[in-house]
Amino acid sequence: MKFDTPATTNPIDQLKVISQPVDRIDGPLKTTGTARYAYEQHDVAPNAAYGYIVGAAIAKGRITSIDQRAAKAAPGVLGIITAENAGPLGKGKYNTAKLLGGPNVDHYHQAIAVIVAESFEQARAAAQLLQVKYDRGSGRFDLAAEKEKAIKSKPGFGGPPDSAVGDFAGNFAAAPVQFDATYTTLDQSHAMMEPHASIAKWERDKLTVWTSNQMIAWTVGDRAKTLGIPKENVRFISPYIGGGFGGKLSLRADAVLAALAAREVRRPVKVALQRPLVINNTTHRPATIQRIRLGATKDGKLTAIAHESWSGNQPGGDPETAVSQTRLLYAGEHRMTALRLAVLDLPEGNSMRAPGEASGLMALEIAMDEMAEKLGLDPIELRIRNDTQVAPDNPVQPDSGDPESKGPQAKHIPHPPFSQRQLVKCLRLGAERFGWSKRNGKPAQTREGRWLLGMGVAAAFRNNALMKSAARVRLHNHGTVTVETDMTDIGTGSYTIIAQTAAEMMGVPLKQVVVKLGDSDFPDRVARGDNLAATTPPPASTPRA
Repeated sequence: MKFDTPATTNPIDQLKVISQPVDRIDGPLKTTGTARYAYEQHDVAPNAAYGYIVGAAIAKGRITSIDQRAAKAAPGVLGIITAENAGPLGKGKYNTAKLLGGPNVDHYHQAIAVIVAESFEQARAAAQLLQVKYDRGSGRFDLAAEKEKAIKSKPGFGGPPDSAVGDFAGNFAAAPVQFDATYTTLDQSHAMMEPHASIAKWERDKLTVWTSNQMIAWTVGDRAKTLGIPKENVRFISPYIGGGFGGKLSLRADAVLAALAAREVRRPVKVALQRPLVINNTTHRPATIQRIRLGATKDGKLTAIAHESWSGNQPGGDPETAVSQTRLLYAGEHRMTALRLAVLDLPEGNSMRAPGEASGLMALEIAMDEMAEKLGLDPIELRIRNDTQVAPDNPVQPDSGDPESKGPQAKHIPHPPFSQRQLVKCLRLGAERFGWSKRNGKPAQTREGRWLLGMGVAAAFRNNALMKSAARVRLHNHGTVTVETDMTDIGTGSYTIIAQTAAEMMGVPLKQVVVKLGDSDFPDRVARGDNLAATTPPPASTPRA
């Protein structure tokens, strides 16, 4: 299909279904308790055993011995998996830490064993009988202590580690008003309502995992790489997720150990991470140290902006991308940003709800408020005066693709404009609605008993990451439309939004659309029995409008 002519009126522009208030399609299932999450898929894996993960009791060092005798003799125990009998394990692209430790321990609560038993209670009781001896090692846990050893990170989700436009140092030194401050943020952990949980089942050499995971395609590939099996032999299914927030983007220990345990005991196994292991065995938002320098004219025009951030991670990990939004939020002709990464022996640092922005915007917006106070300028007015309609951090680039050019320096591309940016409008409307003009602009002046009261303002920026996506749409002879895609619904309404889109585009009522999500069989390949599917209504458990 080629799109080589200008688009005119599109069916979706009619807004007959899109933008209309409708009930959430998955609402009845979730409110009645019939929406089945990963650990609750009882019928798909009958006779499932239960796994209980044992986490390392030290933060760094080596396991010298594991005495399994008492645990193996405990009632109901079917097997114990450790690094000794798990076989060779690879490491996926999207996780930094090893998902099964031993003999080396990389961080506290790293999974080092899983006990498999007939019941959860038996597995948990047997886990207490496992006798693990360690040789404790010295670790690196303090970001401030390791800051001077931090190195330039590799390019990643937040872009290159460094950026520079103009001459920051010279213009900051010459700025009539200067601001220089360092801010710190602490480590933060996820605690989503549904823990990381998986059920694994082998059928000969093919593995199916019902799991709680946000990115099915990523995880299928990493699972295949970890176990050393063909990607086509792995299927992941995740129709509902009870909260993810970035902590379920990648393969985690529950899914790996459930698969290893199921292979060992030759029956399906279900594993759910205990709450302490969700905190320490999965991913978290790393602590940061951030230095922000602002140079401005006396009337509040920023001329120089610098934002440097230090964070820590396991070896080979990525930094917290705290400077990303500073590259695009405010104007300023001379600017620089830098990310530095220290190696720390803490649980893996990775995506957590607005990675980079949550830490970085906090520091940047406090700096803007403090600069406004130093200038004697209203904080909203300072932000308005430094609005920009073009990407300020994009240096002018040569256009070497111009056939008329005589070389790479013949033509230059200007800073790209934002497709739409209404920050000033938002700030002014907010000021009007919240009664900003009535506030006392001097800090710490308004009290209510022992409480200090104030009104503040902050801007926010969330850059967009575009990735390829696909879906398969089926038009059935009984009048329904089925949409299949391996994307997941983490509670944001994907079932309903996709159904509305399909109904609008296909010209059918919303009640005739069926949405199927969270299966690695969608839409990569056509499943067997499609002819049957075309004439058979979907099962009642499928979310339907």
